Amino acid sequence: MFRNQYDTDVTTWSPQGRLFQVEYAMEAVKQGSAAIGLRSKTHVVLASVNKAQSELSSHQKKIFKADDHIGVAIAGLTADGRVLSRYMRSECINYSYTYESPLPVGRLVVQLADKAQVCTQRSWKRPYGVGLLVAGLDESGAHLYYNCPSGNYFEYQAFAIGSRSQAAKTYMERRFESFVSSTREDLLKDALFALRETLQGEKLKSSICTVAVVGVGEAFHILDNETVQALIDAFEIVGEEVPAAEEGGAADEPAVDQSAPAEEGAAPMEI
Repeated sequence: MFRNQYDTDVTTWSPQGRLFQVEYAMEAVKQGSAAIGLRSKTHVVLASVNKAQSELSSHQKKIFKADDHIGVAIAGLTADGRVLSRYMRSECINYSYTYESPLPVGRLVVQLADKAQVCTQRSWKRPYGVGLLVAGLDESGAHLYYNCPSGNYFEYQAFAIGSRSQAAKTYMERRFESFVSSTREDLLKDALFALRETLQGEKLKSSICTVAVVGVGEAFHILDNETVQALIDAFEIVGEEVPAAEEGGAADEPAVDQSAPAEEGAAPMEI
């Protein structure tokens, strides 16, 4: 089934100046499970939902390490994401071997965007159906980039991609001004709360999410399930204590705070 006569080829323009095959690839990113990223001056945190399609199967890996200072989270076609992460790993190794220094994050992102753009200009290729959140640390500080299947790339303070990502964006837009000065623990806390927004009422557990961090004096690594579950348990306890601490204020405030979790789990905006 085709949308119209202009979407049979990635190099065919519509009269409105659109490339429908590229737009379809961008739509594939929205169908994938959610991935989010947040950065401060010293750290970047990536988190993703990685549910298994069946109780009998394992989940697909959604966060990959490219180098000690760079990692990537994906949403969309995991096979495309795996290929692009391997390309990133190869570029990091080649640069380190040639120049004996780590590859700058911005340069790798540009190379990745150029690789994606070629697929929008060749009739025998198709666009990559995956979006990538690239987290890294170099001499200029911490960085978080989003690479789009269209070949565009953007740098963000915080961003979310994938299914029901708008709920996480709404949460981060309310708090992004504090991210710059946030500590490592605060970033992890906000990442888990933002990830919970995408679950549509399902309880957040370490078995359905992956969290990774990179920062000053800390190489990129994925946190193990026990550590993530301990963070989730600790933050949920803090979240329950906050309304009690505010009881001295307006009488209506605790009631609003107590109803918040139910609203958060109700999947505010479907994509």
